[in-house]
This record gives sequence, C-alpha cells and structure tokens, in this order.
Amino acid sequence: MTDAGTNVRPLAPGQRARLWVGDIDGGPPRLVYETAHSALEAPNWSPDGRWLVVNQDGLLLRLPAGASYGDGTVPEAIDTGGITDANNDHVLSPDGGTVYLSAGDGHIHAVPFTGGPARRVTNDRGPGPFRHFLHGVSPDGLTLSYVGVEPYGGDEWGYRNIFTLPSAGGPDTRLTDTPAPADGPEFTPDGEWIVFNSEHGATLPGHAQVFRMRPDGSELTPLTSDDRVNWFPHPSPDGRHLLYISFPPGTEGHPADRDVVLRLLPRSGGTPCDLYAFFGGQGSLNVNSWAPDSRHFAYVDYPLG
Repeated sequence: MTDAGTNVRPLAPGQRARLWVGDIDGGPPRLVYETAHSALEAPNWSPDGRWLVVNQDGLLLRLPAGASYGDGTVPEAIDTGGITDANNDHVLSPDGGTVYLSAGDGHIHAVPFTGGPARRVTNDRGPGPFRHFLHGVSPDGLTLSYVGVEPYGGDEWGYRNIFTLPSAGGPDTRLTDTPAPADGPEFTPDGEWIVFNSEHGATLPGHAQVFRMRPDGSELTPLTSDDRVNWFPHPSPDGRHLLYISFPPGTEGHPADRDVVLRLLPRSGGTPCDLYAFFGGQGSLNVNSWAPDSRHFAYVDYPLG
C-alpha cells in the first residue's frame, strides 16, 4: 500500500502509530487504525464527515471516519498525481473537493480529493531556498495560509514567517517579518482571524505560545501565556474552541516522541483544559482534524512497546 512513497518516517522497534478519535469532553477515545509499519501523521477530517486523511511514507491515505480498529478497514491511497514525498502539512478545501499538500520540492500543490493531476500553487521565491508549509484555507476557499521558511543567520531554516496567497495561484502576501519563529497559521471559521503559534516575545528559545492576528497581519494578540510550549492551534468548525498540542517546558520546536497534552481553549483565550495526554508530538496534530460536528477530532500517538 505504501511501498511507492519516498518520504518514510520509520518507527522505533516495538513502536506503533495509532489513529484515534477523541471528543471535547475528554471521554475514552476510539481507536481507528494502528500500524507498526511506519508513522501515520497529521489527520484531517473531510468536511462531509465521511473520511479521515493521513500521510504515511509520503503518500496521502484515507479511511472511513467511522471505522474502528479490528473491523477490517484498510487505508486507501489518494492519487496525488505522482507526488510521493508529501509531508504532514495537508488540508482539505471547504467544499471537500481538493486536498492542498506540501511536498518535498518545497511547494504547495492542489490535488482532487478523488485523485488526479497535481497543480502547483506556490511561486518560485529567492534568493536562496524558500520552503512553503501549508496549514490553512480561508472559509471561502480562496486563500491559503502557510509558513515560509527562508535562510537566516547561516541557517537555511532560520527565518519562519506567515504568508497567504490565492488558492488559484497569484502573489504572496507576507503577514509577519521577524526572526521569532511562527508556525501553524489557520483561519477561524468566520474568516476574521488567523491563529498560529509563535515565539514572539519569548525569553527562552523555543517557548512558543498561541496567538491570533487579522488576515492582514494586524492586531497581534496572545491567547496563551504559560510555561508549556504550545503548538498548532486548530479552530473548531463552530468557532467556539481551539484545540492545540502542548509540549513540556523547555521543548524547542515540535519534536517527535515526547510526552504531550492535547488542550482545549476558548476561542478568545482564557483557561485551557487538558483532554488527552500521550506519547507523541510531531505528526500527532499538525493540521486541523476537527469533525464537522465540532465535538470530535482525530489525532495520532506513537507508544513504545
């Protein structure tokens, strides 16, 4: 099934990748699928509620959202038009007809959800390498939000800022321009805000918190302020909550194989509540995985042994 993929993230001996569906009450999650072959990453939930989409080995796979492990469900590959090195930054259009994905060439591509030819969306930028990592689509489907990675201080990955561009192709718009790393930009369902994580104002390396700003880059506002390292805020479809992954204090970046917590936050900030704690991190919740009912969401853990 995944032998044609070229972006393999191996698991450690005895390690598993498990795809779960949880709920906002923190009740017992449902195990959808499990594998020891290689890492599953970054679930999406299709807008019609029928499918879960994950990446594995550089391919995109889909499974019925109602599946349970042991019922015989096997993931099926989506035809991504010859792209075999997709990473864990992929989202569906609001109508569910298109998957936008980031690939090994550093660009964002659009592929029909039913499979077919890929269309490159992003522009060539320079000088030097420039990588695009997709995270959001506006509610009207017309605009993508992404992280642009540029060289800085001798590091090819040193400058990470937030941009938008038309989903049909067109000029990029830079929203942030700072050495403070940012990631995970997503539009709120009303289109009024972009939420993301950033080290803006941090006094310790890696101390990312959740922020929001207007789609023009104005009104930058922190939504969390605590000692943990908070990444990838995902607005619920009804706009009431943000779900994000929280790493232990002192973490730099969003590494794999850490003890992490999924937290639920009111849309305008406030006191978060802890929903699920597990061994995971990178790949567990990189992209929006909310169900259309705004009560359920998908995530991946990576237990050892």
